[in-house]
Amino acid sequence: METMQLSTTQPTTAYRSQVFALCMLVYVFSGTVSTLMSTYLPVVVGDLLGRADQAELSRVSAYVGATFLYGWMLGGMSFGYFGDRLGRVRSLVGAVVLYGGCTLLTVFAPNWIIVVVLQFAAGFGIGGVLVLTTVIVAEIWPERNRPVALGILAVAFPIGILLSGLVNYFLPNWRQAFWVGGVPLALGVLIAAFVQEPDSWKRVRQQPATAGPGLFDAQYRRSLWLGSLAFGAMLVGLWAIFSWVPTWVQTLVIGNGQKERGLSMVLMGSGGVIGGILSGFIVKAVGHRCTMLFVFAACFVMAGIVFKTNTVFSPVVYLEMAVLALLFGISQGTMSAYLPDLFPTQLRGRATGFCFNIGRLVTATAVFFVGTLVTVLGGYGSAIFAFSGTFVIGFLAIWSGPRSHDKK
Repeated sequence: METMQLSTTQPTTAYRSQVFALCMLVYVFSGTVSTLMSTYLPVVVGDLLGRADQAELSRVSAYVGATFLYGWMLGGMSFGYFGDRLGRVRSLVGAVVLYGGCTLLTVFAPNWIIVVVLQFAAGFGIGGVLVLTTVIVAEIWPERNRPVALGILAVAFPIGILLSGLVNYFLPNWRQAFWVGGVPLALGVLIAAFVQEPDSWKRVRQQPATAGPGLFDAQYRRSLWLGSLAFGAMLVGLWAIFSWVPTWVQTLVIGNGQKERGLSMVLMGSGGVIGGILSGFIVKAVGHRCTMLFVFAACFVMAGIVFKTNTVFSPVVYLEMAVLALLFGISQGTMSAYLPDLFPTQLRGRATGFCFNIGRLVTATAVFFVGTLVTVLGGYGSAIFAFSGTFVIGFLAIWSGPRSHDKK
């Protein structure tokens, strides 16, 4: 089938907008799928295990959460490589179809082991989507407004979280909820039909074959490790909070807590959306470094307020979580604009994938110890706050890094 030609050597505004919309949508549903299992986790595990004690529920929940993150990490790195070698768009289509298909298959999962396998594969696809959509938008968007475009793109993930909360609020049956996987499959077809490879990637592929720059070459090594440490530090704290907030909320309420869990995720997603929208404008005003220093410090303080001062559920918890999510949204938008510009076209997919995902190795491994931390520290609130120490690490990484964004 012939691909529709929507642009020549210079992408038109209409073409860029169409590509952006498709990237935004698959990013949105990545956020939905990423948090849908977390939102339903107490129900899913209880349903698949039948009657089980708290220790068994915690163990299986850890397997489900950790394998998803391992898949996300490996997918981000692998699809970053595929994007550099095989093409951004072709690789993106594969990633979208993978996570959409596995989400759809979860509807029919007969036991928790199959859920774990499907979560790993869905995570693999989502890792690729987040890297490749960021790279594609960075390569087709004019440099002057690129931070704003990438900041708005980063909003897609919390929009997906918000959607996940709405699904949970209105659909108590978790199997019905996972039919949402059909939407990314349709979007994958549209991307294959209407999106072309970025011109910068085409030009690089048309050049005579040379060894090219390596991912760990000395000139890029500092940027690679700084980006990995800063993004990874934020990711570890963010993922611990988003993954375990529904379970933490459940411990504060009497009853099944479906409405409280769902509304909590809606507010977390809403805060992230607003933060992501604001991030591009804040960066243009004060720069990447000042923005990230403030966000890391503020996230640590707010995490302490949310998880160390609340022992019963009240409306104040909703407000506090929304503020924390606002800070997360600003951080994600800022980092999404910052990282791709640190590297040349030949390395951009691999390097962005590496920075986006190396922190997930730590996060996925740490998830296995959440159950132990809950026991040792005396509750989910204290265990979640323990992960917030990574915000301090991120603050120190940015503080010791370059004082200005790389100049082009």
